Amino acid sequence: MTRPPTAAQRRVIDTADPVSGRLRGTQAQLAALVRHGLAFRHPRPPHDCFLTPAGHRVREAAPEPAPGPPKTGARAEGAEGADSGVFAARVGGEEDAAAGGPARLREVRSAWEGLLELRRMTNPDGGTDRPCGWERTHLVRAAALALEAAGHRPAGPGGTDGYRVRATPQPEAVAVHGPDDATLRACAATLEKAGWQVGEHTEPRTRARYLLASPRRT
Repeated sequence: MTRPPTAAQRRVIDTADPVSGRLRGTQAQLAALVRHGLAFRHPRPPHDCFLTPAGHRVREAAPEPAPGPPKTGARAEGAEGADSGVFAARVGGEEDAAAGGPARLREVRSAWEGLLELRRMTNPDGGTDRPCGWERTHLVRAAALALEAAGHRPAGPGGTDGYRVRATPQPEAVAVHGPDDATLRACAATLEKAGWQVGEHTEPRTRARYLLASPRRT
């Protein structure tokens, strides 16, 4: 795209489904986004439009700051960005990690279903048994969503009572930490079922056990 999206197009991009990237807008807006390579139209009925990787990058780019009071609060260490006002899987360490209830369960379930649909649409064979391109560019959030959707509990701020998903220097790999071997084994089983390759490792200095997980390609 040679120029930034218009304000109306930006609103359509910003309100896309946070996981699947499904778009809602006028036919003219959607056609313009497709023309500029920010969206694609699904070949199967009802031919909905979804963000392309370029469209996801536009949505995740920080908008121009508007005048007003600064935002407060901190992200959990290792989180791959935070989308204000939209669903974000808990990676462990968040202030609201212990908050739950029916509303949160519905959000997590909806996000996981959206991710499975994104796999179906974007994996070449339509398979939902392995991660898709979006997950490979959002490793921490994708792994955390798989864990939270399976009912695992994230650790609280500064705590070690649940899982913590963190980025690593290795390409396409995240580290998953837990309070004990039982938690790690349960997290490993969940990630493997979700299409991740998982290995157990030991931190050389602390001798703490952790998981190293990577999205499976086949």
